[in-house]
Amino acid sequence: MKKVFHIAVSFIVLISIWQLAVSFGSWNESLFPSPLKVVQGFKELMESGTLAAGIKDSLYRFAVGYSIAAVSAIIIGMFLGWFRKLWNFVNPVVQLIRPISPIAWLPFVVLWFGIGDLPAMVIIFIAAFFPILLTTISAVGKVDQTYIKVAKNFGLNQFQTLLKIVLPSAFPFIATGLHLALGTAWVFLVAGEMVGSQTGLGFMIIDARNNLRADMLLASILSIGLLGLILDSLIGLAEKKLLKISGFVPNERGA
Repeated sequence: MKKVFHIAVSFIVLISIWQLAVSFGSWNESLFPSPLKVVQGFKELMESGTLAAGIKDSLYRFAVGYSIAAVSAIIIGMFLGWFRKLWNFVNPVVQLIRPISPIAWLPFVVLWFGIGDLPAMVIIFIAAFFPILLTTISAVGKVDQTYIKVAKNFGLNQFQTLLKIVLPSAFPFIATGLHLALGTAWVFLVAGEMVGSQTGLGFMIIDARNNLRADMLLASILSIGLLGLILDSLIGLAEKKLLKISGFVPNERGA
């Protein structure tokens, strides 16, 4: 209840400041709409089905791009983290590519994959892949060597050691990487849709701008923020649940 109270107060303060800025500012309401005007824009988008269709398309692209990035980054990260000598050769290339913004690849992405779902998925993949990869490699390197020695004493081969010892031990750090990568990937989803898609929340922003509908523009922006907040909360709950199942945090009985 205390957390709900904090959230409610913060949003009330934000909306109040917004309304005061509109009421006492010198901006034209067609350029800086009031909260009520944006609510009306929300209503119009919902009644026309545009908002529901945009959310559906964006979530689909995000789910595909993020899932592929997470699975591939964890598998490759486990491999490179285990074979450190190989990682020493790969690391310079990763450090060269990693700082490049995913948006910088957009011209090539559009040329290679055209217009549609794929460009946004590729941008999401690039945005999520490197944070998860580097977190996984670092997590594998932090595994207690005592566990590795015990695995060897029990006759486990390298694949069994990775699957049964290293992955569970590194999972808390990997889960943190997954959580952080989600926020980054969601930010770049919108940028990918602005250029390479004809539907979705990012496209809705461009469409509202072209039609000079500032109310729908802000409604689309707020929809992106609210969905990002919901996704972040859901992956946070999933992270805690998985850690509890795996035994890294106490359950209700304190075990």
